[in-house]
Amino acid sequence: MPTSFIGIIPARYASTRFPGKPLADLGGQTVIERVYRRASSALPEVAVATDDNRIFEAVEAFGGKAVMTSSHHRSGTDRCREAYENLGSTADVVINIQGDEPFIDPSQLRQLMGCFDDKSVGIATLVRPFPADKPFEALENPNSPKVTVSPAMDALLFSRSVIPYLRGIEKSDWPSKHQYYTHIGLYAYRAEVLKEITRLPQSPLELAESLEQLRWLENGYRIRVAVSDCPTIGIDTPADLEAARRFLAEKEGNS
Repeated sequence: MPTSFIGIIPARYASTRFPGKPLADLGGQTVIERVYRRASSALPEVAVATDDNRIFEAVEAFGGKAVMTSSHHRSGTDRCREAYENLGSTADVVINIQGDEPFIDPSQLRQLMGCFDDKSVGIATLVRPFPADKPFEALENPNSPKVTVSPAMDALLFSRSVIPYLRGIEKSDWPSKHQYYTHIGLYAYRAEVLKEITRLPQSPLELAESLEQLRWLENGYRIRVAVSDCPTIGIDTPADLEAARRFLAEKEGNS
């Protein structure tokens, strides 16, 4: 039997930095509609998991599928698990798609899906190569977690600090002396693994770095990594939305 997939897009209305961002207008469509439509071009089934009626109704209004979930979840992973159960899904793998990534490339979702051709893979995610010509200050940004990867393409560690530390080399030269990777916040999990990891208590490394994937590593789960060069623009603030509008205008102007 081929592996079956469902894409779930966690979407909250409340946000400290940008309340209501899923419903913000981006080129005549809401942010959440753009995410939904791009995800649907790669996945056979997609649903938005939300705790807000405004988002639920907006998704249904454009013909999408939405499911209500609790407002008390600590993370998108927890919301995905409840949504999977509430939908009565029997899909083998759940893909957790960020609701603030309106330019997610369908090829990235297909890369994640491809990771599960290996039956031993329980969790997968994406990383992006950090360009050698970008300044160290961009690499140092704590809002862009770094990832070290094994030769088998499993994640070894995630950190908001720059890893690895290059001893004896000026920091300004680090990007040109080592291939660094930054994390793209897309996850996929086999359904049984999703149930297991959402039962785990928060771990010391997770609490230290505020990165939930460290909980999984600390508990012995492997995370398979695929490498993507696709440019994406996440929307965390109103300024990010303006940047996304400019990006969209340029993209449509060149098409």
